[in-house]
Amino acid sequence: MTALFTLLPEAVAIVPAGSKPEILELLAGTFAKVYGLDHEDVRGGLRDREDLGSTGFGRGVAIPHARLGSVGRPLAAFLKLQSPVDFDAADGMPVDLVFGLLSPEAAGSTHLHALAAISRMMRDEHMHQMLTQATEPEALFGVLCNVIDRDAA
Repeated sequence: MTALFTLLPEAVAIVPAGSKPEILELLAGTFAKVYGLDHEDVRGGLRDREDLGSTGFGRGVAIPHARLGSVGRPLAAFLKLQSPVDFDAADGMPVDLVFGLLSPEAAGSTHLHALAAISRMMRDEHMHQMLTQATEPEALFGVLCNVIDRDAA
């Protein structure tokens, strides 16, 4: 079995952000730069999905996601915020871990499976703790890849 999405090391960062719109902007910029996508297209897709309801997952985690015609396979990006930001999460807690996902428009169940895998990963207490404690993008990427590779096996 292969991974449900692609996550490149360059798509993992620790960033400052002060608001939900700024987080979506940073996430769109990361997807555009790392995967060669159109920044405006990505930002619009993430905002449109967020307008339907917050992707604030709870426990300090948000999973902004969108389906875009310009995407050929599911792609991921991960941002750890330098300080928590209000994201209108269901539990009311501010967010400091942001796992973004973009999938092809016609991804259907593939998109849902990738979201479910990210959700499981973010619900895992040990994983959450390791991500919270990591202080470098390389360490974050290592933690994420260990779980992604394990779950794909």
